[in-house]
Amino acid sequence: MRNKIFIIIAITLLTLTASFVQIHPVSKRPSSSSSTDVINIDSDVNRKVDSLLSLMTLEEKIGQMNQYNGFWDVTGPKPKDGMAAKKYEHLRKGWVGSMLNVRGVEEVLSVQKIAVEESRLGIPLIIGFDVIHGYKTMSPIPLAEAASWDLQAIQKSAEVAAAEASAAGINWTFAPMVDISRDARWGRVMEGAGEDPFLGAKIAIARVKGFQGEDLSKNNTIAACAKHFAGYGFAEAGRDYNTVDIGTSTLHNIIFPPFKAATQAGVKTFMNAFNELNGIPATGNKFLQRDILKDSWNFDGFMVSDWGSITEMIAHGHAKDGKKAAEIAVNAGSDMDMESYLYVEHLASLVKEGSVQESTINDAVRRILKVKYELGLFDDPYRYCNKERERTVIGSKANQEAVLDIAKKSIVLLKNEKQLLPLKKEGQKIALIGALASDKNSPLGSWRIGADDDTAVSVLEGMQEYKGNTLMYAKGADVSVGKTAFIKEVKINTTDTSEFNEAVKAAQQADVVVMVLGEVGFQSGEGRSRTELDLPGVQQELLEEVYKVNKNIVLVLNNGRPLAINWADEHIPAIVEAWHLGSQSGHAIAQVLYGDYNPSGKLPMTFPRHVGQTPMYYNYKNTGRPVEPDPDVVFWSHYSDQKNSPLYAFGHGLSYTTFTYENLEVIPVNTSHKAPKIEVAVDVTNSGDREGKEVVQLYIRDLFASITRPVKELKGFEMSSLQPGEKKKVRFVLDSTTLGFYNNDGHWVLEPGEFNVFVGGSSDETMASDFSLN
Repeated sequence: MRNKIFIIIAITLLTLTASFVQIHPVSKRPSSSSSTDVINIDSDVNRKVDSLLSLMTLEEKIGQMNQYNGFWDVTGPKPKDGMAAKKYEHLRKGWVGSMLNVRGVEEVLSVQKIAVEESRLGIPLIIGFDVIHGYKTMSPIPLAEAASWDLQAIQKSAEVAAAEASAAGINWTFAPMVDISRDARWGRVMEGAGEDPFLGAKIAIARVKGFQGEDLSKNNTIAACAKHFAGYGFAEAGRDYNTVDIGTSTLHNIIFPPFKAATQAGVKTFMNAFNELNGIPATGNKFLQRDILKDSWNFDGFMVSDWGSITEMIAHGHAKDGKKAAEIAVNAGSDMDMESYLYVEHLASLVKEGSVQESTINDAVRRILKVKYELGLFDDPYRYCNKERERTVIGSKANQEAVLDIAKKSIVLLKNEKQLLPLKKEGQKIALIGALASDKNSPLGSWRIGADDDTAVSVLEGMQEYKGNTLMYAKGADVSVGKTAFIKEVKINTTDTSEFNEAVKAAQQADVVVMVLGEVGFQSGEGRSRTELDLPGVQQELLEEVYKVNKNIVLVLNNGRPLAINWADEHIPAIVEAWHLGSQSGHAIAQVLYGDYNPSGKLPMTFPRHVGQTPMYYNYKNTGRPVEPDPDVVFWSHYSDQKNSPLYAFGHGLSYTTFTYENLEVIPVNTSHKAPKIEVAVDVTNSGDREGKEVVQLYIRDLFASITRPVKELKGFEMSSLQPGEKKKVRFVLDSTTLGFYNNDGHWVLEPGEFNVFVGGSSDETMASDFSLN
């Protein structure tokens, strides 16, 4: 009863204070080390935020900046001792602003009731979860979705994830990861959109819109989180959590664009990165969090640390202890502490000592409370806790159909000699080989913590739906040994070839062999860097043994990163990049193999010939010695034992039909570099005998600039669906938003000069023209 009285009093005070603020508007809040004027004081939400803030003690404010991981069965007995008991008491005191990894209506409702009904002010929690590419119904991994180049489908995928997560009581996801990465050794490439900032920015916008929708207060949307700010994808040697050392031009032109796009799309939260930048850990980096994000970009949401990253500044050698780490982080602009406990332990004393200004605390808390208001949590803290919605939305038929659609669109046909694909639907003997072909877990991907194990449709199950052929299955060899888990190293089978003979016998009897090889689901993702990019374990040996008896092989790759498959490219006639495609993986792959869906995906990352080429990317700089001067002279930029070129280029992807490009036109409507407008048009014809979709890609090259520019930069793309024989004129416009670049001070500049234009179906298969700006 006492708590209810407190709530009534608090609400009354809030109403009175809000009225006072309306009559006596605040012109400007006290200044601090940050820009605290980016939030619109005149808005209704911000008046409510300031009213609530005026009622809060310093400890309650700091509590809003504290995020705890789920720590006990909240529907069971209350903890009596240890860390769980301490966290429980903090909840009751209002010293917890957010929790993560609490999921399911029953669990979320229980913990939310403690915050709302047992704390003094009853401020609701924001519930976070890693909804990376689905909650229970899994979409393809984000890198695979990026291969679709279909922004509407990607947005729809995020909408499905948001609908299911919100039905489970969750209202905040730690996605999208918008880190650009050029290094396939880094396991987290599976979680991003690949190597290109233009494509990455477009996909960032699509995912933010998908998660957040048009109205964040609706109970089927969730707050998005752009991560990891910044540079995480450039970890040295592709080793996760490693040091990042990059130039200013790379920072502004390659790394920042997707983050800025997410900000412009209205993303509500950012997460900082584990790495350092310019010798300062991102969590304590004022340049990133205040100067760029909150001041220059006017971001009005809040910044959350990555898991324990505030305390990790001690290991970095940047803070001598936890108290100093908390001081550095909050002053630098890290608003919420995820699981390092340092804010709740040290911020109050830091404020009292004068090391941290209370206005800095107020700024952080305003940002957090604002997002909670926008989510509608103050109107109804239990709006995400509807058991009927949980029962009917999660795993629905409509959601399964949606993830099947994006899964098909994410598949990339890398090679198809002798038209081995699509498979005939009857009269063939087909040998299906590979442990991954019957795997119902790996297709779910690495970030599947909300999904149930073994719920994906396997390739075997998908192909069994086609009854007209004789299908023989043989495992051949395990990829991994023992049970795999999210937090454990995967043990690879490097010795056991005992089941090779069964696979070889099946191949001998078959007209066509389909081999599903690659990585298990937990072999890519966070903490899963690799020094080799070939087929893991004994799979390459298995492939070669089968090839000896049957050369009609379709290689289906299941993986979370580009692989170096030189031998396969040289010998295997058909290769399909099928990634980890989520819940409907097997159906999607089977429909592509049998031609019920004509593959349309294009690579969002370059596939190297050898791991020694990494980091490898299409938009490289030309260097001062780019070409071979003479076959016998060594003084040019090259390897002595490998080509410079990739195995498969960025943007590469074949179809069961063919597309012809002709009549490239470059029309200089305005050639002034102050207000340029260049129209580009090309005729694209479906020159084959099947309906198909082609991603028409536009690239430019700025030949001479004050800062050297890449040999090619993606500046436009369009998906065109064409019937056999149909021709379409595809048009693009280049203007001040696409023809400039960021200088080393972070300013967007446009310069006069000469430009090349390239249009085609990949970054290395293009028509070319040129124009000049004056």
